[in-house]
Amino acid sequence: MGFLIAQIIPLFGIIMIICIVIGPIWISAYFRAKERAQLHETLRIAYEKGLPPPPELIEKLTAGGQAPTQSSALNADLRRGVVLVAVGLGLCGLGLGLGWGIGFADQTGGAITGGVVAGAGAIPGLIGVAYLLLWLGSRRTIKD
Repeated sequence: MGFLIAQIIPLFGIIMIICIVIGPIWISAYFRAKERAQLHETLRIAYEKGLPPPPELIEKLTAGGQAPTQSSALNADLRRGVVLVAVGLGLCGLGLGLGWGIGFADQTGGAITGGVVAGAGAIPGLIGVAYLLLWLGSRRTIKD
């Protein structure tokens, strides 16, 4: 019985991590699709009755399709960079905490676990640094 539990706990942990990452993305996509379906249903009913669509509805439909301006693209790089660096630092902190906590039970296991999680945090962190460098570079070309 102990062997079975020892095999199930890591699998449960992996499934939970996947759910934590994919869950919010799926939920937001679901509600966006539901709102879009309601919008299309409203348009269909208005079209069947021969009514012109309300101007607010047309504005809502066309607002999402606007091309981003140069300043909003610059700010998007900055926001992405800051968020990704924060995620990377958070994962590195998690790795440090896991390594320290697991290190009480097994020094080698703590070092491996902490190193893997902190190393995984380096990936979004360095991507965030690249976005920040792109933001800095684009600011310099606009000023020149």
